[in-house]
Amino acid sequence: MSESGSPSSSGRGFILPLELEGVCFEAGGRRLLDHVSMRIDAGPPTIILGPNGAGKSLLLRIAHALLQATSGSVRWCGSAAADARRMQTMVFQRPLVFRRSVSANVEYALALHAVPRAERRAAALRVLEKTGLAALARRSARVLSAGEQQRLALARAWAIEPQVLFLDEPTASLDPAATRAVEDLISSIVEAGTKIVMTTHDLGQARRLAGEVAFLHRGRLVERALASDFFAGPKSREADAFLKGELLS
Repeated sequence: MSESGSPSSSGRGFILPLELEGVCFEAGGRRLLDHVSMRIDAGPPTIILGPNGAGKSLLLRIAHALLQATSGSVRWCGSAAADARRMQTMVFQRPLVFRRSVSANVEYALALHAVPRAERRAAALRVLEKTGLAALARRSARVLSAGEQQRLALARAWAIEPQVLFLDEPTASLDPAATRAVEDLISSIVEAGTKIVMTTHDLGQARRLAGEVAFLHRGRLVERALASDFFAGPKSREADAFLKGELLS
């Protein structure tokens, strides 16, 4: 256990880099991902951008092993690659919250990661304090606002101290105030050492959070660059049009 009361990553091996090589995914006779190859290393957030239908969410689900690629490979290559499933997690646009209290939602995640029962309550409260939810600890998670539920989902993920956290459009349905709260929380998770891999449709959010950008179009990885370089001058016609707000066919 770390000082925060959650499972500590110290003493564990690393699961990064994550290497995707020639990843394809087909469904209904259509190729939705087309030979995507990229390496994801530790460091600032990797933001995946692209128009609707580009394959962003699909790529995250394959990286997280919720779906299996039709062809190609997805490999965790660090010293603890065999344990990668327990060291990475994912939060969705519409988070699942259980019919129990806010604190019990976090305690459940800790239980799944073998944190002793006697330590779970204190560990959950500490992470709720870090996420601004401590005052709601006894409230039913089902009555929280959409923004509070998303922060709870992030708290539940952060409690297990994942080395990699996949986020799929985490603020897509939130108002500006809730979006700011979630972004602040994401920044705190990054500062604590977790690698964020995230999809978003919000260019302002990508500018605020990204360390690097991977741009998808029609299931292909068209461009990948440091965020500063990408936003200063994308190299591909498709990414340039996307940043200008043009519709991509």
